[in-house]
Amino acid sequence: MSRNRQPRMSKRTLEQWLSEYSVSHQNLINKKIHWLCVPAIFVSLLGMGMSLSVWFTLIMSALVLLFYMRLSTPLFMAMAMFILICISVMALLPWGFKVWASLFVVAWIGQFIGHKIEGKKPSFFEDLKFLLIGPAWVANSLMGRKRASES
Repeated sequence: MSRNRQPRMSKRTLEQWLSEYSVSHQNLINKKIHWLCVPAIFVSLLGMGMSLSVWFTLIMSALVLLFYMRLSTPLFMAMAMFILICISVMALLPWGFKVWASLFVVAWIGQFIGHKIEGKKPSFFEDLKFLLIGPAWVANSLMGRKRASES
């Protein structure tokens, strides 16, 4: 059934993505864990990538930003600023690959603890694009936007 839905899934609006993502992120503790761990995972991925190949990481970041731009200009701008902040953090904390990888593992452990508390599996088990929606969900929260599903 998910194969039949795949083309339609790629046409989702930001609101649809966030609404579906929020279904498994209702518990306040899980939300707080995600608000901390999702940015930590994002920055750790950039840190690991920069440790291995600056150009590849920048190209991948540009592709991720194109995904966000397709969904929303304000989201694109927020995520571009976040990536710049991440790069600044990496310049201030010139950690090596092992430290970024450790942060990545610890943050994912936090995510799975949050989902255990929530009692629902992570959204990316349904569609890997939810790995990009997690940061959008956090950015949307930080921009102060509420959805009907959260009211």
